[in-house]
Amino acid sequence: MPDWLISIPAFIVAIGVLVAVHEFGHFWVARRCGVRVLRYSIGFGSAIWSRVSPKTGIEYRVAAIPLGGYVKMLDEREGPVPASEADQAFNRQTLWKRAAIVAAGPGINFAFAVLAYWLVFMLGVAGIKPLVAEPETGTAAQAIGLQAGDRVLSLDGQAVPTWQDLRLALIGKALDGSVVDLEYEDTRGSRVTRELDMRNMSADPEKLFPALGLSPYRPPGDTIIVEPLDGSPAQQAGLRPQDRVKAVNGEPVASPQAFIDWVKAHPGETAQFNIERDGAPQTLSVRIGAEQDSASGETTGRIGAQIGIDSEHWEAMQTERRLGPLAAVPAAVSETWSVSALTVRLLWRMVTGDVSWKNISGPIQIADYAGKTASVGLEPFLSFLALISVSLAVLNLLPVPVLDGGHLLYYAFEFVRGRPLSDKVQAAGQQLGVLALLMLMSLAFYNDILRLLG
Repeated sequence: MPDWLISIPAFIVAIGVLVAVHEFGHFWVARRCGVRVLRYSIGFGSAIWSRVSPKTGIEYRVAAIPLGGYVKMLDEREGPVPASEADQAFNRQTLWKRAAIVAAGPGINFAFAVLAYWLVFMLGVAGIKPLVAEPETGTAAQAIGLQAGDRVLSLDGQAVPTWQDLRLALIGKALDGSVVDLEYEDTRGSRVTRELDMRNMSADPEKLFPALGLSPYRPPGDTIIVEPLDGSPAQQAGLRPQDRVKAVNGEPVASPQAFIDWVKAHPGETAQFNIERDGAPQTLSVRIGAEQDSASGETTGRIGAQIGIDSEHWEAMQTERRLGPLAAVPAAVSETWSVSALTVRLLWRMVTGDVSWKNISGPIQIADYAGKTASVGLEPFLSFLALISVSLAVLNLLPVPVLDGGHLLYYAFEFVRGRPLSDKVQAAGQQLGVLALLMLMSLAFYNDILRLLG
């Protein structure tokens, strides 16, 4: 199945849910504050579905462009308001009510992230143990003695049970620019603690991990053909389920990942696969197929078969963290806080130039991630929704006019001055905000296109 058949629906579901949640925050608080809501819209542009409540008169709408939404409230700045309804206009509300209505959107996105992480922790967070591959010579990991198969246990006493935890913790430590106590367990079972100097390391993930020399361990188990696809090069060559690939063109296969990397690097070539079938050696001639990678746009090799390893090796690499309903609450709050703080710090480092703007992703990349996580299962997709919900909240709190944070900035000035900023100043700020937002969106699309083009 083409990737886009999963990515597009998953993206629409993800964005639709998160926008609906965000706008519901504004909607719910506005109504509790006595403001009349005229429209609750998911998406922009022409309506593809709408319904007006006979009880409240509120129009509920789903629009054609699913990249946002809005709540339209009664407001004297947008048109005449009958005197009998003036007290229900947004602009007539107290400063604190207006601020609460605006802040409710990002606030409920943070709350949604907590809920999503709570569900994830109860369902069980699956991951890969932070076993490391052999570090490159001259890297920080090699300097402190890490070797292939060693398992990182903690950073400054903070446990890192999975590779995802390790990556996030290392980015945070790089932002701190400090010396870190890294504890690991070597292949003999001994625990070792070493100082990892991160004072001069870039927090940019693209630069950080190559400099550290840390990458996931590749187990040395047999490379197993799980299931050749119908009509694939693997099937045409005669490969069968449970065949074990021992060598390619006479060169031993070190690991399943090494085999996959070799195939990807040799599109269109014919290779001799030395396999073991039911304990007996055989040699098959396989012509490597070619396809365009959806992420990079590069032509890569493929044989059209699922590749696996011995179950004992895979099970040894896996780990899972599962919590009860009560224990999952503080864990979810902590995770939301950690991701939020890391997002803010990385954004600031982008402003100062320490982290590349290439890390900003647009709709294309988000759709790709949505499809990949949705295809794996519910827990990864929920984790993805939580991450994007936090990103949406942080983005909306930026002090940029047209965003929620920009309106809150105006209200802060109003609180200090004792009166609102003039309409002229606010209008100029809105124009600058629209320009900044367009530039940011253009950059995100540009980065997405560069990734597609490799």
